[in-house]
Amino acid sequence: MKRGAVKIFMAEGYCVKCKAKKEILDGVEETMKNGRKAIKGKCPTCGTVMFKILGKSAATPSATTPAPNHPPAVS
Repeated sequence: MKRGAVKIFMAEGYCVKCKAKKEILDGVEETMKNGRKAIKGKCPTCGTVMFKILGKSAATPSATTPAPNHPPAVS
């Protein structure tokens, strides 16, 4: 398995060759160069490589900026 790749269960994606939504076979979660996560696997019917970019909610917490820590107000 590649560095940064995690084996996951089947996810649904679109096969361009079959022109239909299918379950991604042997799906592996990978991190792209820009830090976003994606699932890469094969179409169960034709064997073509399928690739699905995950939503922003799947992004790592380190990608978001933390809230500034303000000292308590003194009265």
